[in-house]
Amino acid sequence: MVIRLNRFNIYLVLLVVLAAGCKTAESKHEKEVSTLQLRQEANPDPTGRTEQIAVYREHPVKFTVSRAPFLTESKVKEAKVIDVVGGFALRIAFDKEGAMLLEEYTAATRGRHIAVFSQWVEAPDLKPNAGRWLAAPKIQTHITDGVFIFTPDATREECEKIAHGLNDVARDLRTGQQDN
Repeated sequence: MVIRLNRFNIYLVLLVVLAAGCKTAESKHEKEVSTLQLRQEANPDPTGRTEQIAVYREHPVKFTVSRAPFLTESKVKEAKVIDVVGGFALRIAFDKEGAMLLEEYTAATRGRHIAVFSQWVEAPDLKPNAGRWLAAPKIQTHITDGVFIFTPDATREECEKIAHGLNDVARDLRTGQQDN
């Protein structure tokens, strides 16, 4: 009988260790958070409603954009990195309200740019970085399906972090829970 209890205790200890190890890896992933702001290109406004930004690190291009974003991470349904010819892109799918806003703004601002800003969590300290402007694609047609695809000025690893963080935020908003 003593042998059986020892064997049971070993199995119990292994189960607890494995469960704790899985939970730690999962909890690290759950703490990833990213922000996203889509801002429309605008004419300079002396009242302070616009600001000048520089997009693209290697060869900066300056744009004047609205200070207030028209879409943020709160309307993201799903984000993922996709392979495209010559590299990769970020694919952001918005919820119903976000899709309507995206369609409205892309229909109204055809021929102008949408600037994309994001912050994401850096690995060592799990704190959001200062963020940067990732892209400013020119809108050729209005987007009716609620999916915004763009090629960011970021590494694939940074894009994966952004996508994971946006998905974590979207999941938390759907369930009404936030990680501590």
